[in-house]
Amino acid sequence: MKLRSKIHLYSSVLFALLFILTNVLVYIVFSRLSINEQLVRVESQTNKTADNIRQIAGSMTTADLLRAYVPVDGMIRIVTEKGNNSLVVTSSSEQELSKRTVSYSKELQSQKITYNANGYVFVSIPVIWTDGSVVNVQVTESLHQTENYLQVLRIVLITVTGLAMIPVILSGHILGRIIMRPIGAMTSTMSEIKRSGRFKRLELDPKSKDELLEMGQTFNAMIDLLETNYDKQKQFVSNASHELKTPLTIIESYASLLKRRGMDRPELFHESVDAIHSEAVRMKEMTEQLLLLAKHKEQWNLSIEPLHLAEEIDQLVKGFHNAYQRQIDVRISTELLAKPSLLLIQNDTGKLRQLLFILLDNARKYSQNPIVIEIENDQPMSEHLGTVKIQRRCIRIIDQGIGIPQAELSKVFDRFYRVDEARSRTDVGGSGLGLTLALEIADAIGATIRLESVEKEGTTAIVSLPAIFVPTTTMFSANSNEEPL
Repeated sequence: MKLRSKIHLYSSVLFALLFILTNVLVYIVFSRLSINEQLVRVESQTNKTADNIRQIAGSMTTADLLRAYVPVDGMIRIVTEKGNNSLVVTSSSEQELSKRTVSYSKELQSQKITYNANGYVFVSIPVIWTDGSVVNVQVTESLHQTENYLQVLRIVLITVTGLAMIPVILSGHILGRIIMRPIGAMTSTMSEIKRSGRFKRLELDPKSKDELLEMGQTFNAMIDLLETNYDKQKQFVSNASHELKTPLTIIESYASLLKRRGMDRPELFHESVDAIHSEAVRMKEMTEQLLLLAKHKEQWNLSIEPLHLAEEIDQLVKGFHNAYQRQIDVRISTELLAKPSLLLIQNDTGKLRQLLFILLDNARKYSQNPIVIEIENDQPMSEHLGTVKIQRRCIRIIDQGIGIPQAELSKVFDRFYRVDEARSRTDVGGSGLGLTLALEIADAIGATIRLESVEKEGTTAIVSLPAIFVPTTTMFSANSNEEPL
């Protein structure tokens, strides 16, 4: 069953049940009130009848007295203590009541009874008779007129319910259409997207200001996100294809050259082998970076251990200097030198080295001047330990190279992005994945990265590390009065 049909059906059934329950309640209350009112009236009349009979019992016959007080559609009778029906008078329409079983009661009785499938109110009042004995004056009156009123009420309530259901059914149909309109538009838009392969958004009425508008806005926001991710994916595939195609082209060219003349010219042979090896290594590095970027940070299997920040950076600098013959100056703030224990932190040594190596490699590529590494204390931040602030250490990697334009700083962490395409791999190397990978590593180890740069003056990469590593799944509190760790 379609949702619109369900809305139509459920709303109609719900209102029908409400109408029926209301009408049943009205009918029950009205019928009880009517019967009780008749009981009270007959009881009052019976009391008056009993008093009048006692007062004038000697002046006229009892039968004449009873005929004067007999109900129009009922019966009046006097019953002795022995249960004898001493005198009974019935109306012309209720002759059968005289055959009803006689019963005597010492107490007042007032109730509804059924006789021959007809309803009656019955009142019995004990009275002291003229001879000193106690008798019952009993009055029985038909409920026929009241039942006729109730029958009319039933017909009216059923008719009103039937008439009221017509607008209810129509309103349920209209309500279903109103609710389903944005859903139908959403379904149609999805089908159009599937058919055409182009992203499309819903046309919304901002005046509605209801949940349906929120649903439409959420759908459009989702389409925006999907389109953005699709464009990024398409750009990524295009860039990856281009980056992998270039070394493959170089390898193919040198392989063809070797095939034609490599054995005749030794210098050409060595040049070709070196180029092929270099491009193969570059492709391997790019593939490894792509695989790392494809992993979620929870899959990196971090190995957290105590480490001395200055010693780790010193080892990294020595290895980097031996590999590239570049001068790197390491400067440690006086605060950290005065308290060497502050240089002890907890983190993943391998991932931290990889992060710093990427930043050092970028500084090497875009600058010929000495590189400077500064280590200092950073401002504590409330992070993963609730009310405890985590102390942080700051590492600055400073180069005096070509710099990055301010407009490009927000884009340099995108995959395969290079500020100037003229800086090809033949000039500086790289594939545009380094900073993207660095950002992923930093996020995994709880660090942050930001770049400060002045064009033609140089760039500073600032890494802020927590002194104590805490998994990102732990909840944090931003309000704290505790001392930092």
